[in-house]
Amino acid sequence: MEEKIRRFMTKHHLVEPNSTIVVGVSGGPDSLALLHFLWTNREREGWNIVAAHIDHMFRGEESAAELKFVESYCRQHQIPCEVTQINVTTYQKEQGISSQVAARECRYAFFKEVSDKHKASILALAQHGDDQVETILMRLVRGALGKAISGILPKRTWHEGYVIRPLLPVSKAEILSYCKKFELEPKFDLSNTKDIYTRNRFRNVIIPFVKKENPNVHEMFQQFSERQIEDECFLEELTIERMNTVIKKKNDNQIELSIKALLELPIPLQRRGLHLILTYLYHSVPSSLCFLHIEQIFHLIVSVRPSGTLHFPQGLIIKRSYDACMFTFEEDKVYKYSYCLMNKDKILFPNGQELWVEEHRQYPTTTSNSMFILDATYNSSPLTVRNREQGDRIQLKGMNGSRKIKDIFIDEKIPHHDRASWPIVANQEGQILWIPGLKKSRFETVDKHQTLYTVLFFKRE
Repeated sequence: MEEKIRRFMTKHHLVEPNSTIVVGVSGGPDSLALLHFLWTNREREGWNIVAAHIDHMFRGEESAAELKFVESYCRQHQIPCEVTQINVTTYQKEQGISSQVAARECRYAFFKEVSDKHKASILALAQHGDDQVETILMRLVRGALGKAISGILPKRTWHEGYVIRPLLPVSKAEILSYCKKFELEPKFDLSNTKDIYTRNRFRNVIIPFVKKENPNVHEMFQQFSERQIEDECFLEELTIERMNTVIKKKNDNQIELSIKALLELPIPLQRRGLHLILTYLYHSVPSSLCFLHIEQIFHLIVSVRPSGTLHFPQGLIIKRSYDACMFTFEEDKVYKYSYCLMNKDKILFPNGQELWVEEHRQYPTTTSNSMFILDATYNSSPLTVRNREQGDRIQLKGMNGSRKIKDIFIDEKIPHHDRASWPIVANQEGQILWIPGLKKSRFETVDKHQTLYTVLFFKRE
């Protein structure tokens, strides 16, 4: 394993001699093995090693014990160590983001502090070969674009230096053997065994299956990743060169292109050209954006209709007028829509949201504001899915009277550019049944003894 890592680090020029390296250490086998490897090779390479551990405070005493374990290990081996505790749940609520995004933001903010304090140019993280397999498969399933399909990069720019992943050439099994060989006695986070997160489901179900087919599948995926990066870099350079003939106008918030000139490019360059435009305007492309959005743009520009509009995440508007296609963040026009919703229908909104209908023979065991339940005999169908209208009100479940939809959007802190396009579900009489993802009306079925139910589901971008 040690020789694999050394060859990989040399091949990808991960660390220069005499560098200061901050190592993210959770106390688990991966990060502990990485710390041990870098520390034991420090004298030969002239590296300065600093361990950095953050307790996200998700798991109470268990995560606090891991902090003490990392401190103790580093003290025992005389490794400089920086630790902190951050209440990520509080930060998550303040920012209105997911727990995973909140944890990542807090973690990298701490790593920046440690890097600045120790004047470090390198942050070493412990993603390994099996993580690479998971990441590539997850992104393929999600419909990722461009370089994202390449998975985890061995080295990327970050802060005032780089993030490196020296363990990508080795598997989890090799890491566990390494820990056993050197009696590292790492801690194990039991939450990684639970299938509540997408990555865990891939890790616990998909990876064991592909490992049976090929125990060295992580090596195949790493080779795929490196080839993909090389191909994408070449095609991206070619696309940038050719897009100069396609783009008619360009500024920080707006790009106009010639549809005729775009369609004269080879199809692989057309797709990459559109992706480059989205990357330029968004700066960081939203994770909800996938190949389906690129296909929507293609449908727009090759349509026999001379004009049309698409609404993408974060308020990006794509407007076609004859041969010109404009990408802009203007918010002066509202995309109006009205869909008739029948059983088993599915609606994919331009902003990446989805709404669909299923039949269930039992009342769902769990419910949320992202689903709405009706008795299958409900006699006010088909339902209508539309934008909100002036004066819209809803009779909320469990409350007397009604409330304005506008006030609910304010209470829920829905951004202004999302309010106009947020779906509203109404019945034939015009009564609002549901604001998907936010609030339900008193019309939802609560009788759990029916033989058939119509269940509406909503997925945000």
